[in-house]
Amino acid sequence: MNVAIIGATGYGGIELLRLLHQHPFVKVYAIYSSSQEGTNIAALYPHIHTIISHDLQTLDIDHIAKEVDIIFTSTPSGVAGKIVPQLLEKGVKVIDLSGDFRIDDPDIYKEYYNMNQRATQLQKKAIYGLPEWSSFDSSLSFIANPGCFPTVALLGLAPIVQELTIDPASIIIDAKTGVSGAGRSASEATHYPTVNDSVVAYKVNEHQHTPEIEQQLKKWNHTISAITFTPHLIPMTRGIMATMYVTLEEKVTSDEVHHLFTETYRNHPFVRIRPLHSFPRTKEVQGSNFCDIGISYDERTSRLTIVSVIDNLVKGASGQAIQNMNLLCGFDEGAGLQHVPLYP
Repeated sequence: MNVAIIGATGYGGIELLRLLHQHPFVKVYAIYSSSQEGTNIAALYPHIHTIISHDLQTLDIDHIAKEVDIIFTSTPSGVAGKIVPQLLEKGVKVIDLSGDFRIDDPDIYKEYYNMNQRATQLQKKAIYGLPEWSSFDSSLSFIANPGCFPTVALLGLAPIVQELTIDPASIIIDAKTGVSGAGRSASEATHYPTVNDSVVAYKVNEHQHTPEIEQQLKKWNHTISAITFTPHLIPMTRGIMATMYVTLEEKVTSDEVHHLFTETYRNHPFVRIRPLHSFPRTKEVQGSNFCDIGISYDERTSRLTIVSVIDNLVKGASGQAIQNMNLLCGFDEGAGLQHVPLYP
């Protein structure tokens, strides 16, 4: 099957290219860039020299429609909203890695993304592609890939908010992310002297992933109205750790809560539940599509602590997009993604 990538020069795009290169059932037909056309991708990323060689092309919707089965859009916010409608009209299946089609309410999108949401008529057609909790069939043509923070948070919270009685106002998500989550473009906030030897909270109570997390939690549990989500930037390249707190309003034991998690994800190969009171490190999922989760229930306070980790560029972006593609096309869910994490 031929696939293509729009926005191949960013970290999400080059990770897509790396993973798709090893996929047994697809071929990367073309990659596109709005600013680097004519440049070979290996000139921008020498680590793929002699392994992957593609010249970046100018986007031609009509040509794509004739040659490509699925296209990944890994573009800045606002760009996919212009491109995706044209691709869908031509019959091309799209997996969008931007945030343009994740939020159902255009007013909320504008509030958090500081721009008007384009192609709002497509929102009902977009399937929110959290693979462990979404339904797929071959008739689908459009998947909105979740953000990195929503992925790590929702996978950790899903069993609890759906199966147990909780205090809906008690959900707190304290998350730490590596610098690659900010993208390839340099800025003062991600400059080495700024990031090194430092931890900083940012976009406190205003991060654009907040409404995405809330939207899905409300679909699972209508009593949830709002959450507290605070992201932090830490001096590492890859990885996200979300430490989440939820107050339970029913009597349970630690073993019962742990059993709920293990049973929920028993048939989902990319979510690994740690033994009770064992907690994952970000390094233990680096370079992989795994989400590792550890839990601890404090019966004194009735508060559950959930620690969830992912590689933000793989399970948080490109790996999950390929997992979505596999399910959409009827491939084995793990095709092209069965990588052992890099360690140390």
